[in-house]
Amino acid sequence: MAEPWHQVVRGSDFNAEARVSGSHMDVALSGTADLMVKGHLDRFLRTLHAEARRRALTEVSVDVRRLEFMNSSCLHSFAWWISTVHEQPSEDRYRIVFLSSPTVYWQRRSLTALAGLAGDIISVQS
Repeated sequence: MAEPWHQVVRGSDFNAEARVSGSHMDVALSGTADLMVKGHLDRFLRTLHAEARRRALTEVSVDVRRLEFMNSSCLHSFAWWISTVHEQPSEDRYRIVFLSSPTVYWQRRSLTALAGLAGDIISVQS
């Protein structure tokens, strides 16, 4: 059995946490993702992508239901991550599933746009 893996970013108004369980990674984001946390988010996404590839994971689930706001700079970070996964050979790709709140308008609009970048590996659930 693979060793446990856990990554955490804690800020005054932003939290990100990732855990691996079997062939799946669970990610939870909460608070506000703005320019103040972009550097932390970039490092977090690079680290979780590297771990997902190292472990040959099949899926990464990203829960944004408690994320109140994400600015365009942080959305760009997610676009980078999605593009990076999509550019991998098909046997090295993993699915990314966003868990969103149906009542938060920015999530519906922004996550739909992100899913358009690589619909074969991205899905959005509310």
